[in-house]
Amino acid sequence: MKVKHFIEPNDLALNEYEEIFRLADNILIQPEAYLSRCQGKILASLFFEPSTRTRISFETAMLRLGGQVISVTDPKVSSVAKGESLADTLRILEGYADICAMRHPENFTPHQVAPYLSQMNLINAGDGSNAHPTQTLADILTIREAKGGLEGLKIGFCGDLKYGRTVHSLFKFMEQMEGNSFYLISPEALALAPSFYDYVDPGRVQVVGELAECIGDLDVLYMTRIQKERFEDPREAEALRGSYLLDTEKMKLAKKDLAVLHPLPRVDEISQEVDDDPRALYFRQAKLGMVGRMALITYLLEAKDGGKR
Repeated sequence: MKVKHFIEPNDLALNEYEEIFRLADNILIQPEAYLSRCQGKILASLFFEPSTRTRISFETAMLRLGGQVISVTDPKVSSVAKGESLADTLRILEGYADICAMRHPENFTPHQVAPYLSQMNLINAGDGSNAHPTQTLADILTIREAKGGLEGLKIGFCGDLKYGRTVHSLFKFMEQMEGNSFYLISPEALALAPSFYDYVDPGRVQVVGELAECIGDLDVLYMTRIQKERFEDPREAEALRGSYLLDTEKMKLAKKDLAVLHPLPRVDEISQEVDDDPRALYFRQAKLGMVGRMALITYLLEAKDGGKR
């Protein structure tokens, strides 16, 4: 069977997502049943950009499935620093590992190297400002758990929509769902590029200047930090710090069942006083990210093996 990669959210069909949801539900209910599901399998954890949650959750996911992990967390200590092409590095790793989670600072790098791989699954753990599909998996698992489904929702994206790859990935996924509408809340300098939504019915997308204008309408609020590492001039990022703050005063304007998400790390866009609000789901979201990655790893490896082992 041809090896399957997960580079963009739409690399999986909706029926495949349903299978991953089923696996995630089962893992939450009966985690002990999955302790040896990936025994004998190896995950290559290849991170060319700083990461805490994503890298550790991938590695923890594989360990909880009974597999093992090999890792590169600093490109300076890999052969890439000697001039080896990334494609060659991955082809070498293919001889050692069964599946690879890779983060890279440059857009579309996983897309470029995936065609070189014929045996090892490649999962995009974030490529520049383009996409972060496994964060999207964590996001939709959280929304599904909180709202009982993924359709008919009013979703607000707030903060850095220009460089926020998690926003890009989640928007691409959720705009496919029936009846969803979107509120894009950001400074003009950090607005989502119109190319992301110029094909979507204009009635489904509203560009909003202030969070307080629309928070009362939202079912889901997706907060993001300023991606200062993406700016050519750090002073521009600093000037936008604190542009949008979610605090208890704004939460008073929101629905009682609003779901507040954030891909983390948080900097200064959500006040810590919001953490005690039951509508603040970002720490639950982080845990579901690990569960989602367990389900994804299981699905990809077992699909490659032709079914459950």
